[in-house]
Amino acid sequence: MAIGWKVLFALCPPPHVLGGWACFVVALIFIGLVTAVVADVATLMGCVVGMPTGITAITFVAIGTSLPDTFASKHAAQQSRYADEAVGNITGSNSVNVFLGLGLPWVIATMSQEDNTYMVPAKGLTLSVVLYLCCSVSGFIVLIVRRMTVKGELGGSSAGRYGSALFFFILWLTYVVLASLGTVDIITLG
Repeated sequence: MAIGWKVLFALCPPPHVLGGWACFVVALIFIGLVTAVVADVATLMGCVVGMPTGITAITFVAIGTSLPDTFASKHAAQQSRYADEAVGNITGSNSVNVFLGLGLPWVIATMSQEDNTYMVPAKGLTLSVVLYLCCSVSGFIVLIVRRMTVKGELGGSSAGRYGSALFFFILWLTYVVLASLGTVDIITLG
């Protein structure tokens, strides 16, 4: 099955053609197509197991889009003396996902409206944003404390490393559970 994706992305022009713009545009189009496929598969899977689309999005789709960033950050952390590249990659990619993934479609939708009355029902968005901000602040506090005590985001004793990893996993699990409960309440009440 993976051979189909490899063939698809092999159709990208080489980076030296048109100064890299052809490669960039074609890759962006292919990424959009793959995103549509992933969204459809996640929606179908959620339908099969009886999971609301909001919960499917914050679990399966989020994990699928974040795993490549995780491996890139792991590689960056192993290759450099400090973890700045790894932390920058994770925080930067998530910020781009949130701001472009939410902001760009809204900007395009508002620009395409003739009467300038574009409204999006934001059921559950407030809860997700508050949870995201709380978890982000907690994560940054851990990174700051680690930088002050261990002199870096990574490294230190085994207990410190595993404790930090466990804390970040609990943050993710907390976000998923609370956002899922909020989504279920909205679905049953709405």
